[in-house]
Amino acid sequence: MSTPQTAAGAIAATVAGKAATKKKRHLSAYVALFPAFIIVLLAYVVTVVWNIWISFTDSKVLPVNIFVGTKQYERLFTTARWLLSLQNVVVFGILFIAGCLILGFLLAVALDQKVRFENTFRTIFLYPFAMSFIVTGLVWQWIMNPTLGLQRVADGIGFTWFRFDWIVQSDLALYVIVLAGIWQSSGLVMAIMLAGLRGVDRELWKATRIDGIPTWRVYLHIVIPILRPTIITASVLLAIAVVRVYELVLATTGGGPGISTEVPGKFIMDYLFGRGNIGLATSASTVMFITVVILVTPWLYYEYFREKPRGN
Repeated sequence: MSTPQTAAGAIAATVAGKAATKKKRHLSAYVALFPAFIIVLLAYVVTVVWNIWISFTDSKVLPVNIFVGTKQYERLFTTARWLLSLQNVVVFGILFIAGCLILGFLLAVALDQKVRFENTFRTIFLYPFAMSFIVTGLVWQWIMNPTLGLQRVADGIGFTWFRFDWIVQSDLALYVIVLAGIWQSSGLVMAIMLAGLRGVDRELWKATRIDGIPTWRVYLHIVIPILRPTIITASVLLAIAVVRVYELVLATTGGGPGISTEVPGKFIMDYLFGRGNIGLATSASTVMFITVVILVTPWLYYEYFREKPRGN
């Protein structure tokens, strides 16, 4: 017959065995992740640090270790092409993010009304996002081509007053990039917003109808504040797309007419591979990296590091 001391010893041994097994599992997970950690460390962290270092050197066609301080950054911010690229990416970013959020929200609201063939419409609206920026750029290059696209169709049916040749006008070409970006990414915002709308309590809608509150006020003052985390997530994803707009510009306008649609990504690639000035290119990429970190850090803090309010 077992004594209380024997039972307690058995329980302690069992707990110790489970703890050891759990420790081994954790150790196995760390061992399995170690190669991936090394790859990330070498392929990302080391290359970022090396890129920043090269931006402080006098590197031209090949990287060198001749330290020149902030010379490359001083030259960068006195280059008219770089300043224009910053202006273009800011204009594109504001119009692109605002356009995608507004259009995506309106599409989500429309689909949230339980319309017929909802799955079909959702697929149609989301389909452009499946395309790469290169394909999207080529599509809009054809649409805006004055000898092939909408302008050609309008001229053919006698609407000679119709002017949609923005892609060859230096003051309007950037807006072609904006339209192409909104067309591609608004479907993603629609899907995110629709998921958020489906999470709104239906009892809330019943209460607002009983109180006679107009629908637009419900969306403006109740639903949109509820969707705040969803809107923040969509905005961060769109901001990442703004940084990657190089592909869209390259396929649509190639940076032209002239340099009217120049963006930082194209500036960096041109100076890195075309003009053989690694120092200037890496200084530009470092500026973009720091900008992205500054913009993303508040979101990361809000989502993962801030102290969450405790429930009752």
